[in-house]
Amino acid sequence: MITVHFVHGARSYLPELAAYQAHIEHLGHAVQMHTQAHNVPDDAQAVWWICGRVPSAQARRLKGAVQVHEYASASVAPLAWLKDRIKQWQHPVPDFRVFQSDWVRQRMGFGQPDAVPFALRDMGVPDAFLTAQAQQPPEFDLVYLGEMRRLLHFVPLLHTLGRAGLSLLLVGDVPAALQERLAALGHIQSTGRVPQDQVPAQLLRARAGLNLMPDVLPLAEQTSTKMLEYLALGLPVISNPYAWAQRTAQAHAGRVQLLGLQASAAQWQAAVQGLPLHQTDRQHLQSLRWSQQLQAMPVWAALFGADR
Repeated sequence: MITVHFVHGARSYLPELAAYQAHIEHLGHAVQMHTQAHNVPDDAQAVWWICGRVPSAQARRLKGAVQVHEYASASVAPLAWLKDRIKQWQHPVPDFRVFQSDWVRQRMGFGQPDAVPFALRDMGVPDAFLTAQAQQPPEFDLVYLGEMRRLLHFVPLLHTLGRAGLSLLLVGDVPAALQERLAALGHIQSTGRVPQDQVPAQLLRARAGLNLMPDVLPLAEQTSTKMLEYLALGLPVISNPYAWAQRTAQAHAGRVQLLGLQASAAQWQAAVQGLPLHQTDRQHLQSLRWSQQLQAMPVWAALFGADR
């Protein structure tokens, strides 16, 4: 049995870690999670870096291990291009790389001459999202899940929802700066942080999922996990238009409606009234499951060889 040591940032929300752990344990191996690289034992056989920054000294200390570098995102502004180039120039060469998408891989700039093997691993959803069912009629028109600080970019839109008479449930921690902006908006309620296994029930309290993302790189090209979770639960989705959302709307025809940030209250009313019904049977969405995303990755052979 091999133990895979994951090194990640303590403040990051990384639902993929639970999926990795379940998959690796299913293969008969073990997982340990670390927020500090120096806690990884010297004799580790496998180290999976969630990048971030990979300290060269720690990578050298662990040179006896198979080392995987994962890039779930390209760098964000300011100086995004420079940050990505620094990672390209300074990160030690691993045995394997994992990227969320081919766009992220190309953006990071890795390639020849190192010829390190790589895999693409998109985001997924836990199995429970595909089977959960609403136990009562929806209480809210819309629900928003996830990183709340991003909503500071969309406060005018939140006011528009109020003028449209639409209610909104926020699932997750609301930072103080956003709480101040929402204090006078009676159409918005929040749950605070909830355990992952309770998220489906919270999302199913609403008629539809709300996806909002600034139309800037790299965010506009990266997977919105919340939208996958909405779809897996059978919720229709309203999203602002940007590159990834437009592709997803085409892939899930009729389930994702795109609405510009300048849309009026009347347009929001019409959009919600025209939403399709909640889907109770989601067997056709099995490809969204984490297990489907992970099982074919060639990284397992690199980590476990004949033990896979």
